[in-house]
Amino acid sequence: ADNLSDALKKLKITTSDSTADSLEGCLDCLLQALAQNNMETSEKIQKSGVLQVFASLLTPQSSCTAKVANIIAEVARNEFMRNPCVDAGLVPPLVQLLNCKDQEVLLQTGRALGNICYDSHEGRNAVDHAGGAHIVVDHIRSLCSKTDPASEKLLTVFCGMLMNYSNENDTLQSQLISMGVIPTLVKLLGIHCQNAALTEMCLVAFGNLAELESSKEQFAYTNIAEELVKLFKKQIEHDKKEMIFEVLAPLAENDVIKLQLVEAGLVECLLEIVQKTVDSDKEDDIAELKTASDLMVLLLLGDESMQKLFEGGRGSVFQRVLSWIPSNSHQLQLAGALAIANFARNDGNCIHMVDNGIVQKLMDLLDRHVEDGNVTVQHAALSALRNLAIPVVNKAKMLSAGVAEAVLKFLRSEMPPVQFKLLGTLRMLIDAQAEAAEQLGKNVKLVERLVEWCEAKDHAGVMGESNRLLSALIRHSKSKDVIRTVVQSGGIKHLVTMATSEHVIMQNEALVALALIAALELVTAEKDLENAQLVQILHRLLSDDRSAPEIKYNSMVLICALTGSELLQKEVQSMAFLEVVSKLRSHENKTVAQQASLTEQRLAVES
Repeated sequence: ADNLSDALKKLKITTSDSTADSLEGCLDCLLQALAQNNMETSEKIQKSGVLQVFASLLTPQSSCTAKVANIIAEVARNEFMRNPCVDAGLVPPLVQLLNCKDQEVLLQTGRALGNICYDSHEGRNAVDHAGGAHIVVDHIRSLCSKTDPASEKLLTVFCGMLMNYSNENDTLQSQLISMGVIPTLVKLLGIHCQNAALTEMCLVAFGNLAELESSKEQFAYTNIAEELVKLFKKQIEHDKKEMIFEVLAPLAENDVIKLQLVEAGLVECLLEIVQKTVDSDKEDDIAELKTASDLMVLLLLGDESMQKLFEGGRGSVFQRVLSWIPSNSHQLQLAGALAIANFARNDGNCIHMVDNGIVQKLMDLLDRHVEDGNVTVQHAALSALRNLAIPVVNKAKMLSAGVAEAVLKFLRSEMPPVQFKLLGTLRMLIDAQAEAAEQLGKNVKLVERLVEWCEAKDHAGVMGESNRLLSALIRHSKSKDVIRTVVQSGGIKHLVTMATSEHVIMQNEALVALALIAALELVTAEKDLENAQLVQILHRLLSDDRSAPEIKYNSMVLICALTGSELLQKEVQSMAFLEVVSKLRSHENKTVAQQASLTEQRLAVES
């Protein structure tokens, strides 16, 4: 301790005429003390005011420069020392030293700057202000192809410095990307894949940068996919694989890179991991299984990568994914169902899958999750069935396979995501399927549940889908029995409210359903239509210049149908509809103008 105090005092009074030897001795003493107790020594260095002296010692000519930089690197390992280093003005001279040729000076300077930047806003700003990143990127570029140990050590330090400099800072990450650091780091990874420390630094740097959209475009122009897959195949340790996964996941969000990863053979690696880990209960294996199967699903989100793996439904990858659905692992069931939902993104794939028995597999899966089931698996299986039900030719096949009945088992679910997918699946299934729409529309339990969900104000998606399904049951069945069930369950007011939706498609669906109600069962529904203030709403829709032409057209069709009820007829007469309708005779849309003439005649006769 006495030696340390003496050394600090000597350094404090040091002047330019101090001999190099006496300086060296003081610096060695400091390094020794730091090696024994870094934190305590750092505190003493800070209190002594010697940091300011270091700024004058950081000159390329001095033989002590590397030691001074080493001391700064050591003290900056402590969070409380980073700002004092910045305040002592150490960053500009350190950045200047990056221009020297001495390898030891470069190494210690890189360490010092990297540690000052670690988790320090002030440190990063100072390095940015002094232009340090640019010089380091240039160094990495020129050292990139050198494989001698000294160069690799320097590259590792410089990559670490850039990582600390830009970590979780979008602005500085963007700056590095615009300096072209990505192609350089990818090249580095390819050349130095045998060097574990350097490879690790590259991966962490990629993980840092890969979150930014602008980086993905740059990555797409490199052979990153090939390099990462090559590296991944060599890994045995869980932590190393995890590290590569952390880079792959954000990169795989880019469709171009998805395809590159598929072509580089990533899928085979993922399938192998699934096979090795599926029956294991080790924590690492469970984590790997989840990551690998999640990444597999992500790769299928790209249209080209998905189609490449589907291979007309004959692809080995598609077949392997199918085998996940009956698995006993919830994670694999989930990934399998999500993968099917992703494969089911075009009519050709959907038709092929339905013709080859995928529906039964999904229904069996749902069956396993009816009582206290896994919500994410329910949601995924329903998503897949909904997508498969989109092509017209699949609807009747899926209905006759019993999909509607399988889906209805989840009516009791209190989970909004499951409710949402259940509603969407049923709506897809009954599209233009009159018999199925009638059968479901007469199901009082279903209709009552829909009416209840039409009021789910906390869940806009469930509310919207319930309204749409209620309207679809009427539109596709055109059945008096269905209309009576909807009236008795209290659904009319929701259809009237739906006519005021901000979405034109929903407004339209509501108006068409209401017109069918007025045409087929007006007497049964008139009281509910009056209470829901339908006539006032139609007046508002017709008067509003912002209403779409089809909304105006369907509103007039409905007005004509309502005149069949004495009760509603009086309301129509009391609201000066003629005036609004006659204005629409000159509407730019011919269909609207023609309907306005017909409606005007009808209203004139009725009055």
